[in-house]
Amino acid sequence: MKKKRIKLNSFQIIVFGFLGLILTGALLLMLPAASRDGRPAGPMTALFTSTSAVCVTGLVVRNTATAWSFFGQLIILLLIQIGGMGVVLVASVLAMLTHRKISLMQRSTMQDALSAPQVGGIVRLARFILKFVISAETAGALALMPVFIRDYGILHGIWFSVFHSISAFCNAGFDLLGIRTPYCSLTGYAANPLVNITIMGLIVTGGLGFLTWNDILNHGFRFHQYRMQTKVVLTATALLILLPAVYFYFGEYAYLPAKSRLAAALFQSVTPRTAGFNTTDLTNLSDTGVFITIMLMLIGGAPGSTAGGMKVSTFAVVLLTVAATLRQDRETRCFGRRIDDSVLRQAVSILFLYVTLFLFGGFIISRAESLPLLPCLFETASAIGTVGLTLGITPRLHTLSRLILIALMYAGRVGGLTLIFAAFPHMQHISSRYVREHITVG
Repeated sequence: MKKKRIKLNSFQIIVFGFLGLILTGALLLMLPAASRDGRPAGPMTALFTSTSAVCVTGLVVRNTATAWSFFGQLIILLLIQIGGMGVVLVASVLAMLTHRKISLMQRSTMQDALSAPQVGGIVRLARFILKFVISAETAGALALMPVFIRDYGILHGIWFSVFHSISAFCNAGFDLLGIRTPYCSLTGYAANPLVNITIMGLIVTGGLGFLTWNDILNHGFRFHQYRMQTKVVLTATALLILLPAVYFYFGEYAYLPAKSRLAAALFQSVTPRTAGFNTTDLTNLSDTGVFITIMLMLIGGAPGSTAGGMKVSTFAVVLLTVAATLRQDRETRCFGRRIDDSVLRQAVSILFLYVTLFLFGGFIISRAESLPLLPCLFETASAIGTVGLTLGITPRLHTLSRLILIALMYAGRVGGLTLIFAAFPHMQHISSRYVREHITVG
């Protein structure tokens, strides 16, 4: 009697792919060779670090620079690279490099993983992504080398440049600069324009999304020829960088000299979406600054990018729907196009899922750890947004709170709707239509 073969849909492949990579990374990080002191890391420490790396978050419970050996740091970097590009994409690229045929099922899974509009041309898109990632990360590493080689020597300087370039492009936020000051991130380079511009450029480049860059490279600077999603991503990204930067410039960093203030304001506006590096001490932010940073972390980057969050397109669709409602328009429109109602329902659902998980996670951690609510909400927003910024409480959290952050990082990277579609694969659309009746809201 033949055993029935279990077939996974594309959403389940994505979910289990990330889960398998996390567990593999945790096992490797538990090896004695991965720790600098030669002693195996504990299961919770290894699991948390692996999850943070695969989900390109950057929250840590051990100092990456001082706690992990070169082998451990290399494992973390590989997890960041695979997690940033996506497990499905990396597997497909490896299949192409070994000249294996990509099946229709694999193409469909790649489409879901990349948020591509169609299956056609998906292999060509994967090749473009591979070339783009290599080019961007190489350029970033070369730009960082003069500074890091000067400060850390040739070998360490090259390694630091490669590590931080990949970490920034993948929006991970892991750093190796804690040798001098633990958890300092890039605070030692707050006034260095080369490091600031390079890291910000890599963050934005990775966060715009591969489909956006494909559109830009195909049509140049002819904005009117871009797809509507590209237009929305570029416009929303520009506004979400410039508007918070204005606040940080005049509000949080008014005490800094003009040149340093501009660099700090721009960096603090870019990094919450969703990189996790910081050039200033975040504990000095006011409650308003912390709240704005939380909002930016929840919004995140573009679909099909290395960034996390609910995505700028989701946020834009919700705002456009609100604007249409206030104008009493029957349809939500943008750039001369109508947005389908199914997209509106998905956007509202994603917004609700992210806000609910972020709030409940913060509530539980605050209660369990007897900590103020705002710092706990900052950590949960950082986790579900896969950002990695911290107010310093994550290393002190106990097992329950760390498990909550692990779950939030995983949900944030895989995606809330992907988890639901994977958990309930046999849900069918109702063919019949019920009688419509009005309900008053507001």
